[in-house]
Amino acid sequence: MSPVSIAIENDIAVITIDNPPINATSHAVRKGIWDAIELIDRDDAIRAAILTCAGRTFIAGADVTEFGKPPLDPILPDLIIRMEHATKPIIAAIHGTALGGGLEVALGCHYRVASETAKLGLPEVNLGLIPGAGGTVRLPRLIPVAEAITMITSGKPITARKAHDIGLIDKVAQDDLLSTAKTLAVQIKDTPCPVALMNRAPIKAPDDTTWDGIITDVTKKARGQDAPIVAVNTIRDSVTGDAKTALATERENFVRLRDSDQSKALRHIFFAERSVAKLPELKEVDPHPIRIVGVIGGGIMGASIATATLLVGYAVVMIERDDAACDRGLETIKHHLSGSLKRGLLNQEKYDRLLGDFMGSTDYAALSDADLVIEAVFEDMSVKHDVFGQLSRHCKPTAVLASNTSYLDINAIADMCANPGRVIGLHFFSPAHIMKLLEVVRTAKADAKSLATAFAFAKRLGKIAVPTGICDGFIGNRIMSAYRKHCEYMLEDGALPRDIDRAMVAFGFPMGLFAMQDMAGLEISWATRKRLAPMRDPNERYVALGDYLCEMGRLGKKNGLGWYRYDANGKAENDPVVDDLVISESLKKGITRRTFTDAEIIETILRAMQAEGDKILSEGIATSPDAIDVVMINGYGFPRHKGGPMFMRKTG
Repeated sequence: MSPVSIAIENDIAVITIDNPPINATSHAVRKGIWDAIELIDRDDAIRAAILTCAGRTFIAGADVTEFGKPPLDPILPDLIIRMEHATKPIIAAIHGTALGGGLEVALGCHYRVASETAKLGLPEVNLGLIPGAGGTVRLPRLIPVAEAITMITSGKPITARKAHDIGLIDKVAQDDLLSTAKTLAVQIKDTPCPVALMNRAPIKAPDDTTWDGIITDVTKKARGQDAPIVAVNTIRDSVTGDAKTALATERENFVRLRDSDQSKALRHIFFAERSVAKLPELKEVDPHPIRIVGVIGGGIMGASIATATLLVGYAVVMIERDDAACDRGLETIKHHLSGSLKRGLLNQEKYDRLLGDFMGSTDYAALSDADLVIEAVFEDMSVKHDVFGQLSRHCKPTAVLASNTSYLDINAIADMCANPGRVIGLHFFSPAHIMKLLEVVRTAKADAKSLATAFAFAKRLGKIAVPTGICDGFIGNRIMSAYRKHCEYMLEDGALPRDIDRAMVAFGFPMGLFAMQDMAGLEISWATRKRLAPMRDPNERYVALGDYLCEMGRLGKKNGLGWYRYDANGKAENDPVVDDLVISESLKKGITRRTFTDAEIIETILRAMQAEGDKILSEGIATSPDAIDVVMINGYGFPRHKGGPMFMRKTG
């Protein structure tokens, strides 16, 4: 049975796509739309058509599973040309999301209406691609070229209201979308079809100087990714040349990128992020319902977790040691929410409502109705034991209890509870209301329902949840500790902090290891090293440079001195004091220093990541190499277009 159906209402045809879950433009969908248009063109009784989709969304993209397979006619570019040349006007009725090939199909229609909550975009760059069915040609002929460049090179969807303001859609449906489309169809059915976008001139095209500036800006933001740069140059060819030639150029560039290593890597991580949290043993397990979330601790992390939780509609009860600490926690939450208010992500009414859903207390009894409680206090086992002892006494038996610890043994924490089966780890990454990654830590006695609740909670927060077993540092911090150790070896062997950071940024990291340590605060890793000192193998090579910096009072960016020196504006500068410290340590240990190329530095880092990843897999800490890639990309800045350290080794 075809996923495309057609119904005639008076003289209006309604073409409906029903290809769940995202109504992707599979071959059957493309063929169904083509046949429907053929029928409509032949039937003189039909005066206009509406293209709509069943389910939760309009066409949300192409069928990625068809990549690498021989194309079947009609291919999407040909279908859209056929739509443009239809003799009856076609209206796209958009709800949910119109993304990638979905938006390109909508551009092939003569009119577009959308529900108020719809989002529209061309996110192909996120898969290492550019639009391949005319997006770079048609979009800048419908909306201002600058807006088209932003949409295509950023890959970020826009709201229906924004789409209307820039001319991408003709009407925002205030009520029923299909009724709005039918009203428009009646209004336009007796008028000639608008000029096809392919035959229009670009809108407000930049001059050559502006183009050069745009390309420079896009190149800088791309950080080594090819697709945004190819996209902006393809758009430039489109608006400065013949549309038909530009369409062929776009397709050529699309195919070339589709077969590139970067696109393969980006597609790998795209699918990995969507599959890594799907544990077979939880498939039939229903999570506990969550209405109230408790947060223990109102510091930087606790307040950020509370903010993330409030933003998705949960009530939050925060527990602190005294009223002053409660007030500080609330002020931090207000600061985070005010940022969302200023950026237009919240209106004043919602801001006030979210604060109304928050309660601070110094009494654990306030958690009696909490469904999930997340501990985010100081990294000290005795402190954690005290907290979970209190939770065990005051929380209801069905409440899931979670620790946000970065390193400590959650099995030992769970033993403080009468029912250790409900204890798990939820390791957020800072700032928790912004960072997408969440490590879900499985304790030895955690029951399936508690784990299912953790993954459901993560999904509600919009996080990428990665299951992990228990070890020091779980997946991400353990791998970071391993490669940091090798970076420190390179310091003693001849590199300087700026050499390693430069190589990492050139590779695609947003910042280098030592700049990142300065930003986080050097005392954090120092505390971990001191905690692990009694367990350290005395025969293992140990680099004490970070310890020396902390002993000198150099704690990073917060006090202006760390691996780098920071000026009044927070800009990092190389510091001869650090250079001398590094070089003198080499001399003290009798090490003959040598130079390292950027390639050697990156190879050393990758080998360290991969070797530790292998250990993590062999110990059952990570469920798959994909899990490691997802963690390193979303939590530690590993360049997305490289696919992750484990993927890079697999692909050579």
